[in-house]
Amino acid sequence: MSIGLIGTKLGMTREFLETGQSVPVTVIKVEKGRVLDVISKEKSGYNAIKIGFFKLKNSKLTKQMKGYFAKKNTEPKKILKEFRVENNSNYKEGNEIGLEIFKDTKFLDAKSKTIGKGFAGVMKRWNFGGLRASHGVSVSHRSHGSTGQRQDPGKVFKGKKMAGHMGDKSRTMLNLEIIKSDLENNLIYLKGSIPGSKNATVYLRKSIKNVSRKTIKEKHEAKVKAAAAKKGKK
Repeated sequence: MSIGLIGTKLGMTREFLETGQSVPVTVIKVEKGRVLDVISKEKSGYNAIKIGFFKLKNSKLTKQMKGYFAKKNTEPKKILKEFRVENNSNYKEGNEIGLEIFKDTKFLDAKSKTIGKGFAGVMKRWNFGGLRASHGVSVSHRSHGSTGQRQDPGKVFKGKKMAGHMGDKSRTMLNLEIIKSDLENNLIYLKGSIPGSKNATVYLRKSIKNVSRKTIKEKHEAKVKAAAAKKGKK
């Protein structure tokens, strides 16, 4: 039960740490969220806050949403997201929430859509081997072969691996290490890659799993301590 943020993937680069290590990172520009509604347990049965992200032109809104934002006396937002919280008394309508909520966080989960590949055959989509390249196979070298059963059950089972739309699906990367945060420019640098193309929308949250592994910085510090202790013994 924690608040998340939404950002835009700017691309990948690398960061050089003080130790001299080169770490591949994905750069995300995090959008500041505005609290639009505070939901209370007394009224709705649960505590939550509704946050709006990304500015939107007034002309893009429906009449209902124009009325909603006029009532809240705030500028239109493109994405509205609800986050459940244990105590909603810390939040008020109009508050802005940014990267500071991840101040003491070491690992994050990132969710975004993978790059769409369009309609793909079974060899590309499911890594099939294809049919024989000679001796009687005509114009169907990359096909999937037969798909059906016999008279019983007389149908193709659901979930059968076949050609179809590939990519463009939501995927979550767990326990990505925060390498650096730039509060001034609202940028966060996460170790490794994240699904999606440039300018893809990325949902960030604190890791839902208990991460016991050490960060790169902690590993280096432990290594230095161990080396110093070894030297002291000699």
